[in-house]
Amino acid sequence: MGGNIMKINAEREFELLKKIGFVRTSGSEEELKAANILLEEISSIGCEGHLESFKAPSSVIKKATLKVVEPFEKEYEIAPYNCSIGTSEGGITADFVYIEDGLDVNLVDLKGKFVLINTRPNSKLYKKLMDAGIAGYITMSGTAMDEEDKTDISIARIREKNTQHGRIPTINMRMKDCFHMIKNKASKIHVELIMEDVELTSQNVVVTLEGTKYPEEIISFGAHYDSVPYSTGVYDNGAGSVIIMELLRHFKENPPMRTVKFMWYGSEEVGLLGSKAYLKDHEEELKKHLLMINVDVAGSILGKEMALVTAEQSLVDYIDQMAKIKGFPLKVEQDIYSSDSTAFADEGIPSLTFCRFAPQGGAFIHTRNDVMEYLSAEALELTTIITKEFSESVINSVAFPIEKKVPDNMKKKLDEYFDKDPKKEETSEKK
Repeated sequence: MGGNIMKINAEREFELLKKIGFVRTSGSEEELKAANILLEEISSIGCEGHLESFKAPSSVIKKATLKVVEPFEKEYEIAPYNCSIGTSEGGITADFVYIEDGLDVNLVDLKGKFVLINTRPNSKLYKKLMDAGIAGYITMSGTAMDEEDKTDISIARIREKNTQHGRIPTINMRMKDCFHMIKNKASKIHVELIMEDVELTSQNVVVTLEGTKYPEEIISFGAHYDSVPYSTGVYDNGAGSVIIMELLRHFKENPPMRTVKFMWYGSEEVGLLGSKAYLKDHEEELKKHLLMINVDVAGSILGKEMALVTAEQSLVDYIDQMAKIKGFPLKVEQDIYSSDSTAFADEGIPSLTFCRFAPQGGAFIHTRNDVMEYLSAEALELTTIITKEFSESVINSVAFPIEKKVPDNMKKKLDEYFDKDPKKEETSEKK
């Protein structure tokens, strides 16, 4: 169990982060380019990595316009949702209604109307909107104070949990523009969306280090390496990607007692597609899978270290005690996290995410402001060391200390996260 003592090299992590710090969206050439950069790094460590491809649904947008036609005329910039549906050629004109949070009272008499809603609807509300017969809906991104030349409209994808109820034209807009429309009492709009469905190819990067003593027991590290549009995605989540690369170096030099898999997931930002594809393609392997350790957002100069644990309370307590013994400023909570760890937990595999959360305005995700300027090698190093200390203690444990169980309180949160119908849960198959 001894091995060499390899010092974490945060400067090396930071240099790799710069190399992959470009926009790399789901299924794009740039995402594949980033995957190949990771493969080259893996090879330089003396390990053998490979790509595992999967399909990522998306859309090609050919035309997207929205114009208020009553009681004034003004055109606004819009971003249609990928995997929604277009209008007919020439577009549609419809009454426009603001339905706030979409409470039942807001959903009366909406047939044929285009509605604005405060938040992206979950599956339950989406179905209600479909049942109400709306022509389409608009969501908002940003703030009412955004400056157009400094911000972008978020591009999102409608998830299958919603589209199973049908598809309608769906648009995202700047909150600033929506505010202007409501303040000026916009009542009728003309919308034209010409778009087509496409199936892109995305990929996961996978490396396996076989255990020296218990090769049949698997612990995996995960980090997604894709970004959203407009964002270089260094904080979210190039940082996690370079952290687990440094951990690969460590375990290559210090062979683990149990088998350790390192996975860099593609297309996380459009619905955890990479981790879901991995779980689907490796169903037999999951029986041996004891724990998933995820890293998602790290490196921010301003921030706090956190571990979000989707497992038994005993693991939460263990990590908390370890942090105190080692002197790590780590806040540990039993919770789910909107990342690939949640897909594993939903399959009954105890999972956790280490991350560094910046205070509001201290670093930025899902915008053009997710850039290297707000990150440092020192901050990356701290999250790396915390993750290494914990993972090494369980990977090389004499008897594996973590029960392979996701407790009921976490299952309830997972069901809510994945919009599962609790009534059907007893008989329905998993996703």
